[in-house]
Amino acid sequence: MEKKSFQELDQLELYTLLKSRVDVFVVEQQCPYQEIDAYDLKATHLWLQDNQNLVVYARILPAGSKYVEASIGRVLVTKAYRDRGYGKELMEEAIKYTVNHFKDSIKIQAQQHLKAFYQAFGFKQVSTAYLDDRIWHIDMIWEQK
Repeated sequence: MEKKSFQELDQLELYTLLKSRVDVFVVEQQCPYQEIDAYDLKATHLWLQDNQNLVVYARILPAGSKYVEASIGRVLVTKAYRDRGYGKELMEEAIKYTVNHFKDSIKIQAQQHLKAFYQAFGFKQVSTAYLDDRIWHIDMIWEQK
């Protein structure tokens, strides 16, 4: 998997990552919202490609940027690569990287229908369900054992 800060991304990498996020979160999920935000500048971008095709992506933010805790967000598996275990591989790598570089706890804003997926990695629900951009979400925390 590739890991780069915003400043390390080349133009093609940045374009590929942002296009895939818009494809999934704005177009596929039909959520017109500001997908590209200032958090990208502070993030470590984690992704896997198959030739020129993006397979998975996640954005890792240091503690104190979006939340008190470090966070993993914008987690996606592109449509052509779903149901092959890539999401699991991505989350394992994202958690390992986050713990090694930031803090012992991680906060995520999870789509509610993915609760069991994140629970399998040790995330625990810490909020009631709420609507965000017309999709039900929950906040979840992972803590070092």
